[in-house]
Amino acid sequence: MEKQTVIFRDLGIMEYQAAWDYQEKLLKENVKIKSEEFNGTKNENELSNGEINMDKSTSNYLLFVEHPAVYTLGKSGNKENILLNDHELEEKNIQFFNTNRGGDITFHGPDQLVGYPILDLENFYTDIGRYLRSLEEVIILTLKEYGIKGERSSGETGVWIDTAIAGRERKICAIGVRCSRWITMHGFAFNINTDLSYFNHIIPCGINNKQVTSLEKELGYKADEKEVKEIVKRKFEKVFNVQLVSEILL
Repeated sequence: MEKQTVIFRDLGIMEYQAAWDYQEKLLKENVKIKSEEFNGTKNENELSNGEINMDKSTSNYLLFVEHPAVYTLGKSGNKENILLNDHELEEKNIQFFNTNRGGDITFHGPDQLVGYPILDLENFYTDIGRYLRSLEEVIILTLKEYGIKGERSSGETGVWIDTAIAGRERKICAIGVRCSRWITMHGFAFNINTDLSYFNHIIPCGINNKQVTSLEKELGYKADEKEVKEIVKRKFEKVFNVQLVSEILL
């Protein structure tokens, strides 16, 4: 059986708002296609020979990006989980956004891998819970390559380490998504060589008394971020049974 294609784009370093706008653009393009299919009014694209192409379907994407320092709050989150006021945020040059994803407060910043899958789940499975577990599995399998046992924590989305040891639980990857007409956006934030001091100014994901960690902290040395990206891509292909096709965003 031929694997589905997912377009991969590495956006490099990009402001949070710009990346959010770009995700929304891709999502809306897919939603429009699905609406036209549902209403029987597909876009008619004229080919060079004058024929009409009626076979336009949704596209799947995986975006990698690194953001300048920013705190983002999910739609069900509590702003009190940010421990800085607006003036202090400005002083520390940290942006803040209320978002339309699930989850609570988290941090994005340098040396963190943020992944935004824009997937039409009707091409896979219409099950948000399964989708979240699949994103977790991508990171769990990536950590395994470094000899680290990534785990799930009951009732807490994301990837953790040492969940069974009280006081030792620590989160290495946060996950929060949005889904419209079964098209996903937002995604995961995997701490690679991230400056963890930024998490001291928030209650990460609204969860008290649990730590945040990074691949660097667990390994005891800086990880090769390019290598980590390639491993995450391979694990994404495996978990979702797809083929990534790289494209450069012009």
